Amino acid sequence: MQVAVIGAGYVGLVTAAGMAYLGHSVRAGEADPAKLEMLRAGKVPFYEAGLDGLLADGMANKLLSFHDDNKEAVAGAMVVFVALPTPQGEDGSADTSYIEAALNDFGPVLDPGSVVVVKSTVPVGSVARFQKQLDDMGARVFVVSNPEFLREGSAVADFQHPDRIVIGTTSQEAAEVMMELYQALQAPLVVTDPKSSEMIKYASNAYLATRITFANAIANVSEAVGADVKDVLLGMGYDRRIGHHFLNPGPGYGGSCFPKDTHALVAIAEGAGYDFSLLKGVIEVNELQRRRVVDKVRAAVGGDLAGKTIGLWGLAFKAGTDDVRESPAVFLAEELIAGGADVQAYDPQAAPVAGVRRVDDAMAAVKGADLLLIATEWPEFQSVDLIAVREDMATPCIVDARNMLDPDAVRNLGIEYEGIGR
Repeated sequence: MQVAVIGAGYVGLVTAAGMAYLGHSVRAGEADPAKLEMLRAGKVPFYEAGLDGLLADGMANKLLSFHDDNKEAVAGAMVVFVALPTPQGEDGSADTSYIEAALNDFGPVLDPGSVVVVKSTVPVGSVARFQKQLDDMGARVFVVSNPEFLREGSAVADFQHPDRIVIGTTSQEAAEVMMELYQALQAPLVVTDPKSSEMIKYASNAYLATRITFANAIANVSEAVGADVKDVLLGMGYDRRIGHHFLNPGPGYGGSCFPKDTHALVAIAEGAGYDFSLLKGVIEVNELQRRRVVDKVRAAVGGDLAGKTIGLWGLAFKAGTDDVRESPAVFLAEELIAGGADVQAYDPQAAPVAGVRRVDDAMAAVKGADLLLIATEWPEFQSVDLIAVREDMATPCIVDARNMLDPDAVRNLGIEYEGIGR
């Protein structure tokens, strides 16, 4: 099938390479000249395990190409994916202006009967607005919702083995095109109306954010009463009604989706006249959790950050990605620096962060440090020689905001240890 993907960012590039993997002929439109040059050279402009191989295969098989003109990309396409940013507005709602501008650009040249697929996360009711926008310009096409559920760090596997594929449309013809498009994946299909499809994405992310925040709240209570949150959540997770996933205490959720989508869902609810106080509480507790970690660091160095050297392990919002958007680790670094600390940070993949001094490896981060803060759960941090860490630090003290280390083992080495809920 002839497929176009508008926007070769994180979601768009995974979608484009994934569709080529399924055997479709894909043309991707990308406006950023620097990114376009990288893609045409077969280079992925961000870190995502396995995506470089998928990209290389698609280009080698002549099933994937990149274009600077959206009209050129969509020419002759039966399916056109729109994977453009929907940044958070001042009121918390998602801004769809990038999508609207793109539709105005390529809408007049769409083939009649083609399917425009909204992959971006958009406010409930957006598909109907986009359909009217294209109808008004004379395009005879179908607009459908097909939200993405890609986890950064495992996006390739998520594309190839999805838990479900959600299709939002009132057209049987469009639904059949989408089912044929994804047929090779043999994944469960949820075919519903566009509003329900749009809501599924927001509801899913809000629920996962809530689980993370609940785990953090339980960690804080456990710490206060002297319980070990790892055992508490382990015992909870064996209950089949609960499960173990997304119950990992830490410095709060981050990334490009959860913070934006929780705020957007609150705005959607308010626009419909509903006070989503539960989700407001999740957002508030998440923000407080970040500050709680800063307070732990401040207390561990004697109450004053000024003049202290802090080793920081991690800047990405989670392991397996270079994404630092809304990263709790970046927030922690910036707060510590604002308090007068000298932060020397190491992350194996994180994108550059303005104002944060980077070092080349984990041991360089702890050299001469008054405290080590573990802020991202990269597996390599568990294999660092803690005896060498102790010897290289000015004061052997660790605040483990990801609960990666064994508290007893660390303390037995003569290192002060503070975790989350432990």
